Amino acid sequence: MVMACFFRRAIAEQVSRLVDVPSEKILHHIHAIPASRKRSSNDFQLHLRSLLGDAGNYEEKVQNLAHKLVSDSVVNEFGLSRGVLTFKVHRPLLVEKVVAKIRQDGARYGFNSALLSDFTKGLALVEYSSPNIAKKFHVGHLRSTIIGNFIANLKAAAGNEVIRVNYLGDWGLQFGLLGAGFSRFGCEEKLQSNALQHLFEVYVKVNEAAEKDEEMKRSAREFMRELESGNPQAISLWTHFRGLSIEEYAKVYKRLGVQFDEYSGESFYREKSQDILNLLRSENILQITKDGKGVVDLKENGDMPVYATVMRSDGTTLYLTRDIAAAIDRMEKYNFDKMVYVTDKSQEAHFQNLFKILKKLGKDANRCHHVMFGRVKGMQTRKGEVVFLEDVLDEARARMLHNMAKAGTSKATEDPVDTAEKIGIAALIIQDFKGPLQADYRFNWDEALQSVGDTGVFLQYTHARLQSLLTMWSTRGEEDFNVSCLQEPSAIATLQHLLRYDEVIYKSLKELQPKYLVAYLMGLGHLANVAHHSLQVKGSTPEVAHARLHFFNTIRVVLASGMQLLGITPVDKM
Repeated sequence: MVMACFFRRAIAEQVSRLVDVPSEKILHHIHAIPASRKRSSNDFQLHLRSLLGDAGNYEEKVQNLAHKLVSDSVVNEFGLSRGVLTFKVHRPLLVEKVVAKIRQDGARYGFNSALLSDFTKGLALVEYSSPNIAKKFHVGHLRSTIIGNFIANLKAAAGNEVIRVNYLGDWGLQFGLLGAGFSRFGCEEKLQSNALQHLFEVYVKVNEAAEKDEEMKRSAREFMRELESGNPQAISLWTHFRGLSIEEYAKVYKRLGVQFDEYSGESFYREKSQDILNLLRSENILQITKDGKGVVDLKENGDMPVYATVMRSDGTTLYLTRDIAAAIDRMEKYNFDKMVYVTDKSQEAHFQNLFKILKKLGKDANRCHHVMFGRVKGMQTRKGEVVFLEDVLDEARARMLHNMAKAGTSKATEDPVDTAEKIGIAALIIQDFKGPLQADYRFNWDEALQSVGDTGVFLQYTHARLQSLLTMWSTRGEEDFNVSCLQEPSAIATLQHLLRYDEVIYKSLKELQPKYLVAYLMGLGHLANVAHHSLQVKGSTPEVAHARLHFFNTIRVVLASGMQLLGITPVDKM
């Protein structure tokens, strides 16, 4: 049990005896009070309005209850403010229990809480990243990649079996253009040396040609028809492009620390999507328009007709048709408890249509969830407007190397380039995760790479500082320490903050938003730095130094755990 739950349960049991409400009901209404660096506060608060009712005598009821509460072995002080009860835990017990629990649970701290019992721990599919084959990894896919990775990490840590799916854009008209254009603009030698760059160049040229040349458009459509019909030569060229693309993407994913359990794609469902059309026909859901398109009417409760197109007039399928096929295939193959799609908000209507069609087909679309995100603006390198993700990663690494060299810290690390890479990626992730995912935001290199303030660089710096401090810990194996050596305000405030970790995890799981975890870790980092200044280890007595090192290690464990959930690899030196 998470230590906050130990305290909550003790509070709930005492209150339960006084108000005749089961302690389990009370438990979820008890919350840790946010710690303050400037003043001391009680540890927990309890809102009873929903439990005692909203009658006119509510305030009187709570006041009577407050007078009946008595100090025990867990709580030694109570407070009452505007109908909210507050509780202060015995300070030695707070220190002992929190430090011991984090030492025991390590990276699992926060995830064994009774608060998280609301969430099913079944099978979750998370589909994210999904770049378009034969195109370089566009910066627009950065958000999908890191957000999806965070959601998958979080669900896995919460006890779910997680399948990470990269659903590649490996079918559609762009392949018609590439297939038709490669014979005119392509070069196999250039393809082997820099596959995605060359395919991008070919794609640009063939697009330009298609705008002026009707014959090129016809050739593209013809190549696509050959692909859909399984023409061996067309399939061979497509397979070649796809294989080379995945090899290149793997290099970017390795840099980001992102892995996938399954590479899927639209192409997997090119045949099954025809089965979907047949199914829609058999269920009398498919309608054919005057121009030969296949549509589904999504109207509900007698509203005006709203049509979603699932078939072109030439009989070929669309992205939506293939997504229907993919969803049904995954339902049958995995029988998942939850499937999460991570895409930009421009696809909101697409997923609404997808879920409505699944419901019309009698499928449980409530198991499917779309996590939307906004766009990044102003992401430029020194060369100008950025297009490709590799350029962003290179720029982040180069800028951090420059900053490290200027600060004279790069010599302290065994591999400055690798360290700069990890810090640069942390900067990108934190800049992206600070606000609500649906919001667009303007990227700023100077803000992202600051070593002070709420940045990824600050988190990395804090972790490295704590790790450096712990190198002097010769008594690490001794678990016992004197709790009276950790009664200073900065230590208590930090431990109060650690009490809230399971609540932050709960909120992050409920909303699938990383901003709560980011804000929490920033708070922990700032509290750690205050404690680092006020709780000196060097020069202290062995007993005090040992207790303080135990304390700083608990911070480092939770900080590292939270960073890893976000997709950040903590550095030990910088």
